[in-house]
Amino acid sequence: MKKSEKLNIIYEDKNFIVVNKPSGLLTIATDKEKEKTLFHQVYLYIKKKNKNNKVFIVHRLDKDTSGIVLFAKNESLKLKLQDNWDTLAKERKYLAIVNGMVEKKQGQIISWLKETKTLLTYSSNNPNDGKKAITNYRVISNNLKYTLLDIDIKTGRKNQIRCHMKDLGHPIVGDTKYGNNDHQKRMYLHAYKLTIINPINNKELTFETDVPNSFIELMR
Repeated sequence: MKKSEKLNIIYEDKNFIVVNKPSGLLTIATDKEKEKTLFHQVYLYIKKKNKNNKVFIVHRLDKDTSGIVLFAKNESLKLKLQDNWDTLAKERKYLAIVNGMVEKKQGQIISWLKETKTLLTYSSNNPNDGKKAITNYRVISNNLKYTLLDIDIKTGRKNQIRCHMKDLGHPIVGDTKYGNNDHQKRMYLHAYKLTIINPINNKELTFETDVPNSFIELMR
């Protein structure tokens, strides 16, 4: 790996690798990009230790979202986690900086998410019309332009937080896909905490990251 591709490993044992993904990096390969991905970096890292090592991704983050991504070191563990993710992932928390001042100090957004032919997620208020999505939010601080939110998702739908912030009328800063036109170097969404139940021994594991410096600077 190049020096610029150095992994930010939060935690590692014989079963897991937990990595802090930077914004702007794909989690897994696409038709257009095979190697500039977090998975490829973790794969190279683990093969360098032992060519017989294997690694499997458990969940994903959007390219422009930073934060915690969990990998399993065997396929059986990966499948146990993925097949029971909404039960085993006890806590999935994010920081988001959104446009404007969010007046309600905390709230919950519930909708049924669907996807257009152009892969844009949108909300329906009709029960069972799409996949149910639940997002809780709490205001941490605000300035004249932006609000910093602590977000706790109860479901892990594609683009859930991004869509729900747009629905709230406060799109995520830097998220041009969902209505924010600020010219920023990144999208201000960061997965900072993940708590899971380890299916091997039923013990709870919690992983956390620091607040990115770019978030602190934007909220000054």
